Amino acid sequence: MLQEILIPVAILGGLGLFFGLCLSYASKKFGVKVDERIGKVRDVLPGANCGACGFTGCDGYAEAVVSGNADINKCTVGGRDVMVSIGEILGKDTSTSSVECKVGRVMCGADNGKTRTKYDYSGIKDCTAATALYGGPTACMYGCIGMGDCAKACPFGAIVVERGVARVLAAKCKGCGKCVEVCPRNIIKIVPKEKQYTVRCNNPQRGNFVMKVCKVGCIGCRKCSKVCEAGAITNDGFVARINPELCTNCGKCMEVCPNHVINKYPVCSDEGPAAVNE
Repeated sequence: MLQEILIPVAILGGLGLFFGLCLSYASKKFGVKVDERIGKVRDVLPGANCGACGFTGCDGYAEAVVSGNADINKCTVGGRDVMVSIGEILGKDTSTSSVECKVGRVMCGADNGKTRTKYDYSGIKDCTAATALYGGPTACMYGCIGMGDCAKACPFGAIVVERGVARVLAAKCKGCGKCVEVCPRNIIKIVPKEKQYTVRCNNPQRGNFVMKVCKVGCIGCRKCSKVCEAGAITNDGFVARINPELCTNCGKCMEVCPNHVINKYPVCSDEGPAAVNE
């Protein structure tokens, strides 16, 4: 009786051992080797998973930078310290490299009283929900709704809503772009921090239509583009756009703007453009 029990047990045990050895061999033979540097790079990254580097998160960026598919200076959250640490892990010289700091800018300067409203909104405080109701409560279909979807999405607390318009705190902003993704009117742009001049309007309509709904909108007069020696200003429809790649921060565009739509932003400061222009 005992023998009848032991024989099946021994067979099962032998089969288990055999298959275990086979799996162990297969894992060593066909297993994908993971570069240990990926873990080291991941450890020096800040863990914000914000996407500012252009990848889905810190894990994706670590794999990309080790495999050579990404530069070592793409983590704007960690800045130069993280870049130097990655360089040390990968054996790369960072003496001539730098991290490009970017910041979000809200292309709307129509705070309370400067834009006409179509109706009093009393629904949930959400820009997307408000936009779904007859295009939103503001008469300008291209301006900030001011209910803070961008502020809620910002992982760094870099956006505040003041007098009905969102404002980015440059010193806290990491240029991750999460605010851009959630804005239903697409009025937030990511630009290099050192580029100080921005057109705070997103309405591409003719000036006479713009002025019917907003007191501080771009009227498409093209004075700014004519005075810009760098050729950095063009018109998208009838609204001026400044190309940050070409802008030299000369400020001539702001000087000639009749509606004071072009504002100067201090570099890496939480001061708003209004404080600079006053």
